Formats: sequence, C-alpha cells, structure tokens
Amino acid sequence: MRDFSYLRADTIEAARNASALPGAMLLAGGTTLVDLAKCGVAEPSTVIDISHIDGLNTIDITPERAVIGALAKMSHVADNVEVKSRFPAVSEALWQAASAQLRNMATIGGNLMQRTRCPYFRDPQNFPACNKRAPGSGCSAIGGVTRGHAVLGVSEACIATYPGDLAIALVAFDAEVHLGERKLKVEDFFLAPGATAEREHDIRPGEVITAIEIPGSAAARRSTYIKVRDRQSYEFAAASAAVGLELEADGRTIRDIRVALGGVATRPWRARAVEDTLRGKALDEHIVREACELAMQGAVDHGANHYKIALAPRVAARAILKLGETA
Repeated sequence: MRDFSYLRADTIEAARNASALPGAMLLAGGTTLVDLAKCGVAEPSTVIDISHIDGLNTIDITPERAVIGALAKMSHVADNVEVKSRFPAVSEALWQAASAQLRNMATIGGNLMQRTRCPYFRDPQNFPACNKRAPGSGCSAIGGVTRGHAVLGVSEACIATYPGDLAIALVAFDAEVHLGERKLKVEDFFLAPGATAEREHDIRPGEVITAIEIPGSAAARRSTYIKVRDRQSYEFAAASAAVGLELEADGRTIRDIRVALGGVATRPWRARAVEDTLRGKALDEHIVREACELAMQGAVDHGANHYKIALAPRVAARAILKLGETA
C-alpha cells in the first residue's frame, strides 16, 4: 500500500471539491477501498473521509417512494421496518450481501461504488493484464478459469461479473441515484465494459452520491430476492434474481412484473424481455419458466461459466413462482 494524503470533508461541497482532485478517492465505510488498497489495486493519492458529513444517513420512507442517504449503513436499511414492508427485495438483498461485520460498516453509496471485479483483477502481481487496472493491457480472465465470470454484457475487454446484490433490486424497481445536480437511473449509472472496462460508473469528477430514491409500487411491495451461491454465506452469487409481482383482481393474471438478474452479467441486468412476455399472462409455471429463458438472450459463455445460462432462468422462475404462492 503506497503513501497517501488524508482529508476529512465535513460538508458535501467540500467532498465534491476534493473528489475532483487527481487520484482522490472517497472513504465512507471503507470495506471496498481498504480491501483493494491492501491487494495493490487501489492506489489513491488522497483519501477523502466523508463519514462525518451530517444528513447523509437518513432513511425516509413514504407510500410514494423511499429516499435513503448515501451514508446509511447496509444493516440499518435492511432492518428498517418500512423498507422490509414496502421494498422487501431491497431488504433481502442487503441481508444476503455480506457478513454482519461488513453490513454494519458498509454504506449504501459505497455499495453502489464497489468495483466489478474478479480474481484476476485482484492479483496485479501475478496477472498484470487487466483492462480495468491498466486499459489496453488485455484480460487475463479470457482463456483462464471462468466459472464465476459473466455471460451477459461481456466484451473482449472484460468478462468480470458485477458482484453486488443491492443494485440488482434497485434496478428492478427503477431506482435513481442522486449525484447533486443530477439524478440518474441506477440502471444507467452502471456501465457495460465495451472497450473501456475501466469505466464502471457514470459519475463525473466532483460528483458525490448523496442518496438513492426508489419509487413505491405494488410490485415493489410484493417482491423478493433469491441468491444462489456455492456456499450459504459470505459468497458472491452464481446467479440471483430480484423480482416484483402485481396481479390483477383475479389473482392469476400478471398486471406488472419486474425482473433483474445478478451474478451473471458485467453490471446489474434488467430482464425486460421476460417482463414484456409475462405481462398480461396467467401465472402458470410452464409459461413462467418458458418466459424466463428469454433472460439469456445474447449470452456468451467462456467455458466453465456455461452453467449460468441454464441456472439464471431457473432462479428467476423460482422467485416469480414463490411470489405467486403468496398472492
């Protein structure tokens, strides 16, 4: 870990000004920054501590929307009674995201800013070729061990899987990220690698995440997050699904449905083809499973990660059918 300067920002304006400095990185909970600095990936010239800024840890829930401050702790949001009632998929995604120790330290804004990463990205000494770390150097993962890598949104520059859980639920329910003067859909905040794998977020110099906003909806109230992984805890998803469901008065016809996938793409992945196919259809297992196969349109495997193309539709269908049982 190289030497760096430390700056404590006590206001949003101070944080914005400092974050525009070359080589500056923000520190909130520190669960990602410290980890990547230890393995030689993150090398900030200045660390800006924003954890003492007042007013950024609030959780404001109304029937119309939720506004969650960027410095709110993951565990506090997950355990909030109104979040669990009005946005259960968000609470469930947070509870399954990390260990209790990390959830108690990590912030909502920091969670959105976590890097899309893979073992090759985290090991610069043995694998110097990584377009995320050194643009133009290549991708060590392609041709390597790929079991955990993405099958959707990949490019020749990067096949790393987006590792987060919260953003999957946020994308499903059209959440926005507040960046000061700009509001941006969370789905648009995350960038596909294309030829510029080093750019993961649409955040400009001097911008700081201040909050996320989630619109209220019937689908958000009846929602769930299912995460399938190699071990029960402390593991990234092999495939996950955030699903919301609203039924017609007959209790069987799908009025609205939201489906987003995790563990299989280079960014949070909205499965709109599945949604469009199922709206207006009967909540029938065969129909649901057939529609969920559409989630893998355009999928590209790299050998050992081929299983995800079969797994992800099954996880999405399981989540939808689970919600149907509670209707």
